[in-house]
Amino acid sequence: MIISPPPTLPSRAVIDDERRFETITLPCEWVEDYHPGGYHPVVLGDVFNDGQYKVIRKLGEGSYSTVWLAHDLKFWCQDISRLTTEVQMLRHITDTAPAQAAQYNTRLLGEFDHRGPNGVHRCLVFEPMGPSVNTMVEELPQFKPRLFGMNIRYPLPMAKSILKQSLQALAFLHENGIAHGDFQPGNILFALTDLDSTPEDVLRQEEDVQARLVSPPVERLDRKQDKWAPRYLCVAQPLVPFTRYTEGFKVKLSDMGGAKPVTPLGLRASELILTGTVNNTLDVWSFDCLVFELITGQPLFCIPGPEHEDDDHLLSLTAQLGPLPDELFKHWKTSSLYFTPEKKLFNCELGGATPGEEPLMVEESSMEELFDQAGPDLDDEEARQVKALIRWILQYDPAKRPSPAEILSDPWFRQIDIEDDSS
Repeated sequence: MIISPPPTLPSRAVIDDERRFETITLPCEWVEDYHPGGYHPVVLGDVFNDGQYKVIRKLGEGSYSTVWLAHDLKFWCQDISRLTTEVQMLRHITDTAPAQAAQYNTRLLGEFDHRGPNGVHRCLVFEPMGPSVNTMVEELPQFKPRLFGMNIRYPLPMAKSILKQSLQALAFLHENGIAHGDFQPGNILFALTDLDSTPEDVLRQEEDVQARLVSPPVERLDRKQDKWAPRYLCVAQPLVPFTRYTEGFKVKLSDMGGAKPVTPLGLRASELILTGTVNNTLDVWSFDCLVFELITGQPLFCIPGPEHEDDDHLLSLTAQLGPLPDELFKHWKTSSLYFTPEKKLFNCELGGATPGEEPLMVEESSMEELFDQAGPDLDDEEARQVKALIRWILQYDPAKRPSPAEILSDPWFRQIDIEDDSS
């Protein structure tokens, strides 16, 4: 379907990525993304699909969508071209194995088109889900209030269950010929307790500017009226109070990236950085980074970006995993800023050494050393198992990386028990 823009477009400033609106400092989507072909302007109380869905709460936003709770369902308004791939994948896995698809992936309950000032949007109706693995750790009661120096990471049994459940979901997708394409903690969601018995006024988000639940009115810099943006932006309020996170909790995968990887910087595999190669082992690489992160509470590769982000990441890879193989190293166009022709490291300063000054050298730590420095809640033998597991998976050669099913057969994963809770 072709997006149909309204007859009168915003100024050229939108095309040139210049600001059109007053700055909004609340943690919301970027207000400049409201233009023809961009987000649909949604405010609380809006009704969709001929009165079927009433918007009552903002759950989140992403590069392609905003996510809202409508009564007891949520829907996504997404870019249509990207959406088509995701819908096809969801339908395929649901038709192939409906019970397993519902167990491992957020269920697609319906879809409809909505025409607005910014074009035609396809809205997906999913089962409501709780916060992501990326954010839920901040909400655990043991970290409230947060104290100085507190180590914020999932309790070990909880981390193990998240890892095994998400790996089982990956195995299911790969066995059905589908790569997720954006496997990351932000796309692993916690299941909710039953919302059917919860009154709407308990779930509804208030239009309260003072409580910073919504922004002040959206205003253009030229003070003209704007029909492409909403009157205000909502701050996301995930369904934390209704999330199951104790024994028997369930997590599911969401937001399939499809054929175009949109992996966060620190989770990119070496071949994706250097050659743009796409293969289903990218999910496996990302998963292994998540093993390190959930067990230690720290990312394996922290890439601030965007300046020299590739060099930063590649230097981290060589420090923590070892030298890149020649067939990959030759694609590193700026490697001479850091390595001699014999591939010996002489400089760690991103962008190259400052003219007239000595190259910068910093102490390097291997993956195993970083793991131990983080002090995970493991005895020596289990720590050895996990480090060996990570090293087994994080191989530069995609052909040598194990499949999700093979990883599940590892002794460490086999001993993780997941309580069967289908309610």
